[in-house]
Amino acid sequence: MKVIVVGSGIAGLTAALHSHESGHDVTIVTKGDLGDGCTALAQGGVAGVYGPGDSPSAHAADTLVAGAGLSDPDAVRVLVSDGAARIAELIARGVGFDRADDGSLRLGREAAHSHARIAHAGGDATGAAISTALVECARRLRIPVLTEAFLVDLVGEGDAVRGVRVLRDGVVSDLPADAVILATGGAGHLYAHTTNPSGATGDGIAAALRAGAAVADLEFVQFHPTVLASGSAFLISEAVRGEGATLLDDQGRRFAFDSHPDGELAPRDVVSRAIARRAATQGAPVRLDATMLGAATLARRFPTIDRVMRERGFDWAKDPVPVTPAAHYLMGGVVTDLEGRTSVPGLFAVGEVARTGVHGANRLASNSLLEGAVFGARAAAALTAPWPAALRARDRTDIDLDRDIAASASRTEPAFTRAALQQLMWEEVGLLRTGDGLARALAVLKEWDAAHTAPTTVAEHEDANLLLLARATSAAALARTVSVGAHHRVDTAMTDAASRTPSSILETV
Repeated sequence: MKVIVVGSGIAGLTAALHSHESGHDVTIVTKGDLGDGCTALAQGGVAGVYGPGDSPSAHAADTLVAGAGLSDPDAVRVLVSDGAARIAELIARGVGFDRADDGSLRLGREAAHSHARIAHAGGDATGAAISTALVECARRLRIPVLTEAFLVDLVGEGDAVRGVRVLRDGVVSDLPADAVILATGGAGHLYAHTTNPSGATGDGIAAALRAGAAVADLEFVQFHPTVLASGSAFLISEAVRGEGATLLDDQGRRFAFDSHPDGELAPRDVVSRAIARRAATQGAPVRLDATMLGAATLARRFPTIDRVMRERGFDWAKDPVPVTPAAHYLMGGVVTDLEGRTSVPGLFAVGEVARTGVHGANRLASNSLLEGAVFGARAAAALTAPWPAALRARDRTDIDLDRDIAASASRTEPAFTRAALQQLMWEEVGLLRTGDGLARALAVLKEWDAAHTAPTTVAEHEDANLLLLARATSAAALARTVSVGAHHRVDTAMTDAASRTPSSILETV
């Protein structure tokens, strides 16, 4: 069958390779060049390699706890059960994971993991190693690739998706397909501060929304705790804290323990909020102290970070460095089943664009690369299977974009620009949210949307997608009136969902 894969990160390339190897006619459509996107930038590793005392069930338990009780146990079971095969596949495809002296995989530990189970490549260049290997495989197999092709929309036939509409070199054209696999990544550029590359404008989710696909959990946006607070956004991997680095306030005190008994290794949402609150209180960024690791260890274990630190004038082996949270990963997205199928026949979604249910309200560190590999392969395997009737019956979405908002936009609100939208989202739909702030955001976004003109250029299409997703994200955040995971309402009580960890998965993994 004719398959179009939109996106070329780990999820898209895995899906494309498996589809091609199963005999399908595959074309990769990518917004930039082959391998562009978040995967190549990932400093963290791939969770799922179990040493003494560790197990898939322990990994599942950690994932469920991080997800604040909202992860789908079946999806988590699939993730940890399929993980070993996908990691072995990455090795077979040429990913050179770091090895210990005895030849075994060197395993690291990151926040909220109970064991060291994370494989890295090149210290802090895991994503680049994976991207390079998978891109080389795709080229070696001569899978057709359409680069610099922007996804305008999905093309439907009846109630099914039967292709994509792309904008390339100023020309809009339709590409027919029997199945479309979305692997377009997230929407980090909804926010003024993000670790995501410039192309992360939510194009796949927006297109799926317009096509009538079910979308959920957009309110769960993960902010990475430690991004260098100097110059352009540069992420300092969770693994640095996993190796022993600490967070210090302006008095030199490890304040993270005030928010959680695990301190710097608490779930990301907890650490991010602790940093944001302390920075606001002291009027300056908090600092990440990695000096105890020493110059040699930092250079060996984190060569990319070490190089950038020195390029920016920081000697992090001698002095703590300023850090701030930034939008990093979207847990919600296009709703899928365990094979990547959406509520629209013919449309699959894998990777960050998808809401598989693995991450719940908060993603466990280093589960995203694993999820992309696991569900990319599963989507390819399900291409010829009948579309389940239960999926066809799903409602379009649980997000009410037309909900009446009590608040009104201020007369001093700026005219729409991408920067204005990003600042609005950062202030009102960011780490710390209130009902009044969310209502204000929705009112402003509604005014901007009413005045928005039909897009023609790539930048205008991106702006339209960001505006649609900003409304959907704000509406979802306003509708969830309790705090849970990455969604934190300072004006409401914390739900007890985080204390509920399903036990059934531990018995079946």
